[in-house]
Amino acid sequence: MTIRRAALAVFLAFGVLVASFAAAQQAKSYRFAFLALAPEQGRPLMRALVERLRELGYTEGRNMTFDYRSAEGRPERLPALAAELVRARPDVLITGLGTLAAKAAKAATPNIPIVFTTVGDPVGAGLVASLGHPGANVTGLTDQAGDLGGKQLQLLRELVPGMRAVAVLMNPDTPFTALALKDIQAAAEIVRLPVNVLEARTAEDVPRKLEAIGKTGSIGLLVLADPLTVSVGRQIADLAIRLRLPTISGGREFVEAGGLMSYGADHRQMYQRAAEYVDRIVKGARPAELPIEQPTKFELAINLKTAKAIGLSVPASALARADHVIE
Repeated sequence: MTIRRAALAVFLAFGVLVASFAAAQQAKSYRFAFLALAPEQGRPLMRALVERLRELGYTEGRNMTFDYRSAEGRPERLPALAAELVRARPDVLITGLGTLAAKAAKAATPNIPIVFTTVGDPVGAGLVASLGHPGANVTGLTDQAGDLGGKQLQLLRELVPGMRAVAVLMNPDTPFTALALKDIQAAAEIVRLPVNVLEARTAEDVPRKLEAIGKTGSIGLLVLADPLTVSVGRQIADLAIRLRLPTISGGREFVEAGGLMSYGADHRQMYQRAAEYVDRIVKGARPAELPIEQPTKFELAINLKTAKAIGLSVPASALARADHVIE
């Protein structure tokens, strides 16, 4: 009987320890930080990230603190903002659309786990050692895939038969754009289509470049999506409508802002996946061992209102393939 009582006492004590450990885990609060280059990322994309964190059990005011900083489109502010977030010692530092915020975060800390949401060329930018084995304290998602620019060019030519030349609007300070431009130029060379490159480094550059597009002979525009072009997406769309210029970009946000067409990875889904990476890290996964996730699903979006405004008829074949149509 004594042995049985002793065993029962041990069992009960063990149960109390397990319950106490579970309660401690449940009560633990995590601090997540988010660094963005442009404030426009705080709308649908940020909502997708936070909503997915909630689904995974993280709620602000209960077990999550969420710090957000934006450089308001000024890259030179990123290092100071990254250092400020690091001083608060977050459990995970998340970075928004583009490469520059991720690079600033990596420069600010070699220890705090970093998850980037959408970097075009993380290996080329020096953020990770390889896609399969990132190394160090950085991991995340890339929204680029082979021949994405070529596919966008093909779609634009489908909507604009007889296109004689195409313009590409890009921010040369964004590392992945050089790689994307090469893909577009290679695809254009096959069909002997001249490519006119318009470089814009600031929001003020964009209208000036687009106003001069007629001088290039281009009758179509491909916008390389980065924090700058995303932040002025509505302005680009409005100018393109006024110039009656068919335009395509990489994210659905562009079409929702009034652009004609987009083809690329679903950024909302990528922000949701970034939240899942954050969850895995706080549960013990090491960033160095979490492979960089590449997009496997791409979506085509078309704005019929914009097509009508510029006098363009969208082929039924294109509409049949579209994942999202704005009427």
